[in-house]
Amino acid sequence: MTSLICTLQDHRDDVNWCAFSGKLFATCSGDKTLRIYNTCDFSELPFSPLSGHGYGVHCCCFSTCGQFLISCSTDATTMVWSTVTGEIEAVLEHPGRSPVRICALSPDSAHLVSGASDGTLALWDFPSKQLTGAVSDTTMVACSFSPCSQVFMSGSSYGDLRLWDLDMNQLLAEKNAHDLGVTCCIFAPNILSGQVVQFRLASCGQDSHLKIWAINKFSSGGYKMQLLHTLTGQSAPVLSCAYSSDGQLLVSGSVDKTVTVYDTCYFLYVTACSFSPTLPLIATGSMDKTVNIWRLEDRCRSKLLVSDWSEGDVSAWLVDENLEGLVDKFRANNIDGTELLSLTKETLASELHIDGYSYEREAIDSWINQKNRSSPMTNLPLLTTLLTPNHTLKMAIGRWKTSH
Repeated sequence: MTSLICTLQDHRDDVNWCAFSGKLFATCSGDKTLRIYNTCDFSELPFSPLSGHGYGVHCCCFSTCGQFLISCSTDATTMVWSTVTGEIEAVLEHPGRSPVRICALSPDSAHLVSGASDGTLALWDFPSKQLTGAVSDTTMVACSFSPCSQVFMSGSSYGDLRLWDLDMNQLLAEKNAHDLGVTCCIFAPNILSGQVVQFRLASCGQDSHLKIWAINKFSSGGYKMQLLHTLTGQSAPVLSCAYSSDGQLLVSGSVDKTVTVYDTCYFLYVTACSFSPTLPLIATGSMDKTVNIWRLEDRCRSKLLVSDWSEGDVSAWLVDENLEGLVDKFRANNIDGTELLSLTKETLASELHIDGYSYEREAIDSWINQKNRSSPMTNLPLLTTLLTPNHTLKMAIGRWKTSH
């Protein structure tokens, strides 16, 4: 389950990419700017928007520590920005001076890859901002580093996926991975180990498919790529995909204007999407010039039986049900899931001093407005006048009215 938190409407052209760091959120657009927000309340930073590119900005990503923001543009440059001051730290001119479509930073922040429309793939030493290698292929539109930072995958508009090492040697190639072209590829953040080391990769394309791949690394140094799943739920080209920080969720955005979330299993659709590494948030950018911020339901609590809930789970549930006023009272009485299931109206009234009865809204509002601080039914003092709609009773009344 997801709920919409807010919609950011600051850009004046298509939102092409969005990215999270631990505390910040960034977007980039065809309007030549990047914008940076606080993830606590999604207020824009004082120095935002960032203006420096001469043409539309196609992609952006944060360094692992969140100190730098990297962006690339049709103006054939990749820029490094300070997230503290908003100033440009470096301008990397792409070999061939062709529009740069994609940029990706390794998880250890040691290497930066940028790919251009002329097929040039460039590798940079990030600390020194020096070019260490470049190769020519077909138009690059997607790139992602493995979680170990030692290899990276590129995707082209011709539909190929290629795996590279840090010496720019091609380790393997999957021809025609997506008909009509790849649009995005992303490594899962976790590494599976057994007889061989295995990475997971998600890719999407103009063929409206989202594909999950296993990439095995053998002790001999060789690699093998195997298609595990082809997800065909989207009805139009899938333009973006992203893994959650634990690798358990995968989100995708499509031209059909929908967002799908898979529980590495479940999925959302659009033009750009990103997971927060520290908060249960998803951001999706769209061609309508807006960015939506979504909150994910607490998956851990939702998978537990109520009887297995901790005191913290009960408190979180009260907040979800807009019963914040009861949290301290429940905590003071050490109410966990088992205790919650055993609560009765009598217990609520006598021990927790919570009424627990249902009233007509107009009648109970009038009672409280007359400064009455006791229960109309038990005469016991009320520690809170917080009212909760009884949806179950309302539905029962509705069913009775329909049947009669």
